[in-house]
Amino acid sequence: MKKLVLVSIFLTMVVIVLGAYTRLTDSGLGCPDWPGCYGHLTVPSKAEDIVKAESAFPERPVEKSKAWIEMIHRYFAGSLGLFILAITFLSLKNRKYGTPVKLPIFILGAVIFQGALGMWTVTMNLMPLIVMGHLLGGFTILTLLFLLYLRIKEFRIPGGDPRVRPTAQFASFGILILVGQIALGGWTSANYAALACTELPICEGNWYERLDFPGAFSVPEADDYEFGAHDYDDRMTMHIVHRIGAIVTFIYLCWLGIRLYANAMSDRIKNQSMTMIVLLGVQVALGVSNVVFSLPIAVAVLHNAVAALLLLSLVTLTYTLYRKA
Repeated sequence: MKKLVLVSIFLTMVVIVLGAYTRLTDSGLGCPDWPGCYGHLTVPSKAEDIVKAESAFPERPVEKSKAWIEMIHRYFAGSLGLFILAITFLSLKNRKYGTPVKLPIFILGAVIFQGALGMWTVTMNLMPLIVMGHLLGGFTILTLLFLLYLRIKEFRIPGGDPRVRPTAQFASFGILILVGQIALGGWTSANYAALACTELPICEGNWYERLDFPGAFSVPEADDYEFGAHDYDDRMTMHIVHRIGAIVTFIYLCWLGIRLYANAMSDRIKNQSMTMIVLLGVQVALGVSNVVFSLPIAVAVLHNAVAALLLLSLVTLTYTLYRKA
């Protein structure tokens, strides 16, 4: 069970990274159908298959590189679904030994819904709300699997730590802030607004005169959302809100980590606090690098991966605090 959960956590991280790479390379519609690719289980390679594919989808000529990026992402996501199905089966089989049952069943439901979001991402031509939901679904599954791992491993802390016990609720609130910031990042990326502002710390020009919050957080009607359907003012507003969210998240999590490190008696809590602070610093550096170096793919993908690790570090810290309490 533990090994299956650990492999599933690793697979989920891979799927999140591949999803980010798919989005950043504009490969989300590399295969215009679902779950196959132009009606095949793999990318069409024979000349006659390509001709048939392009006649069936004339608006989407075959681009093999993008199609393979999309299909590799789907292969890993499908494998993850099978692993989670196996975890659910084992949890039901071993429930008399105290193995958690409700959480694996909930994770399986989340994976099924995530698969539906993946389908809608394609069939609804990258509608931003669906793309953002697909991203959050991946982070949700990662978090739930990690919680399951913490539940089934020997994670018992004797005693208590009265000096940090009240901080558990602040750590829980920190998770909400971080998830909100991840959602803002997903919305910015889904609307191709990552380069709407190219200067620091906020944006270039008289940006405050062009803010359009209703437009930025609406979904305009369009046949195809690839490369975005919002105007520049909307995208600029998305980007600025994401930056302000990053500042709020940084300040809050820094305060939380420093307070815990300074007051905790437990070395475990001190180490987890320091890990969170280090990951937070790396994430901010990656965000700044995205702007300074005009969104290099490697840096942007790392920005997604470190966001996932930061979330797991905060979940671990919160779990430890509640166990300690």
